[in-house]
Amino acid sequence: MSGAPSRHHHAGTKPLVLALPKGRILKGAAPLLARAGIVPDADCLDESSRRLRFGTSDPMLDVVRVRSFDVATFVAQGGAQLGICGADVLMEFDYPELYAPLDLGIGGCRVSVARPVTDDPDEDWQRYSELRVATKYPAITRRHFATRGINADIVHLHGAMELAPMLGLSRLIVDLVDTGSTLRANGLREVETIAHITSRLVVNRTAMKTRPEAVTGLIARFRAALAG
Repeated sequence: MSGAPSRHHHAGTKPLVLALPKGRILKGAAPLLARAGIVPDADCLDESSRRLRFGTSDPMLDVVRVRSFDVATFVAQGGAQLGICGADVLMEFDYPELYAPLDLGIGGCRVSVARPVTDDPDEDWQRYSELRVATKYPAITRRHFATRGINADIVHLHGAMELAPMLGLSRLIVDLVDTGSTLRANGLREVETIAHITSRLVVNRTAMKTRPEAVTGLIARFRAALAG
């Protein structure tokens, strides 16, 4: 473990915890963190490291590395006071405990509807009253189709959405799309964009009240890093 235990006790105050998403967004966030004066332990950016909690160059800030979908939950439930989270996750869970003061402009992608390229291009799927859709975003998907008067019958998957139409599980999928290469490789094409997505700084509302100086100080550092 990095750092001496004593660094956790500035006048009995525990360090704040910043939840970071594993993978692509973490790599994109690293330069921004550095500009904000937050340099995590070296193995934080090492995908092979088994550790989940890391010290940083700031003795009053630790970071934890979690699944991107779990960042919002860790912050909303108070396990972490701040986090970096895709807007897709915020849209899906819509936690009232979260405040998202900054768009960090990283991790750009989109939530889209896709269908097999072999489908009749003239068939208007929007005329159906019910459609079976495979997705890891049931709330976003239901809301989106409901606005068209379509009941989305959800097949809730956590990955490999592209297999669902191929194996007869669903007509459509709703998934996060970056380049679209995975869709194309699996015989699917985008037919509609639901939302353009970037990552946000999210803050636990209770932490804003209980530790206002520390939390607003960190928000200010991120704001300055974005401006710089």
